[in-house]
Amino acid sequence: MRVFEGLIWGGAALTLAGVAALVWCILTVARARKAGLDDAALRERMRPVLAVNMGALALSMIGLLLVVTGIVLG
Repeated sequence: MRVFEGLIWGGAALTLAGVAALVWCILTVARARKAGLDDAALRERMRPVLAVNMGALALSMIGLLLVVTGIVLG
């Protein structure tokens, strides 16, 4: 396997991990909204999800950047 193929597959793995984390965020927020919590409790439950959501978006972006770089340079 060449270096650029590894870059593409590694980027794809990072992207899939980011998408999986985004799905987790969506499911967690949907469960919290379905629980019928008041505004303060809902905000408190969603606070850690926001950090995971931003990290997942960054991870997906970096993964896609690696895939594009591997394709262009390979």
